[in-house]
Amino acid sequence: MQISFMTANYVARELNYHMDKGWGQGDATINAHFKPLKTFGERFEAYLKDIQDMGFEALDIWTAILNPAWATDDHLDTAAELLDEYNLPVMSLAGSFGNNADELEAACLMASALNTSILGGSTAMLSKDRPLLVSMLQKYGLQLGLENHPDEKTPQELLNKIGTRDADTLGVTVDTGWFGTHGYDAAQALEALAPRLFHVHLKDVLQVGEHETCRFGEGVVPIRACVEVLQRIGYTGAISVEHEPNLADPTEDVKANLEMLKAWLESI
Repeated sequence: MQISFMTANYVARELNYHMDKGWGQGDATINAHFKPLKTFGERFEAYLKDIQDMGFEALDIWTAILNPAWATDDHLDTAAELLDEYNLPVMSLAGSFGNNADELEAACLMASALNTSILGGSTAMLSKDRPLLVSMLQKYGLQLGLENHPDEKTPQELLNKIGTRDADTLGVTVDTGWFGTHGYDAAQALEALAPRLFHVHLKDVLQVGEHETCRFGEGVVPIRACVEVLQRIGYTGAISVEHEPNLADPTEDVKANLEMLKAWLESI
């Protein structure tokens, strides 16, 4: 299994880790930081260098860093060149993939440009026009892994949304932290979702009812049990290490998470 770094871990980075107004504040700040083409290469490379220095060999691109709404061909060419230079393959595009056909296609084109086949997140087109969504994903050779967030509290709620058809194209991206927030055993969720599992965001949270992320083993999510399930079900996709604190630099925690995950994968 490939281990990747979720770039949304840096949601508060450009706020000097003082994100006191919620996720939207960080999202807007990161978009503003990366949108100017003149500085994009330098700023993107700074992230890649830090990710590589932590020991990661792959990453997930969050759509605030490269947003289909504003990314030009020049942005994408620069990103692709730097990713190749740092030898960091993209395991998924992570985020929201649009509310209409044009926005969805822009996300698909971006995923193709970044040489990834997984859209790990959500799009309104799943409910608005499922046939068009499936057709477009198939056109670009992509899979949508619908991610559980505040609205999906159980595996069945995810399965209800993706339905039983188009299993090669529509599946799930499990965020273990959100299951922890809802008080649902994330290891059991992975087991239940195994046949439709495309991608995994491995995340711990401090307590049920809140979504404050933390170092593996310090929260309520049974992280090692989740890894054991992934091994048992023969999961061969990527595991994205996710930890996005509002008020602290996640670097040391994420490095520790990476080492723990590597050790578990070798010993289980």
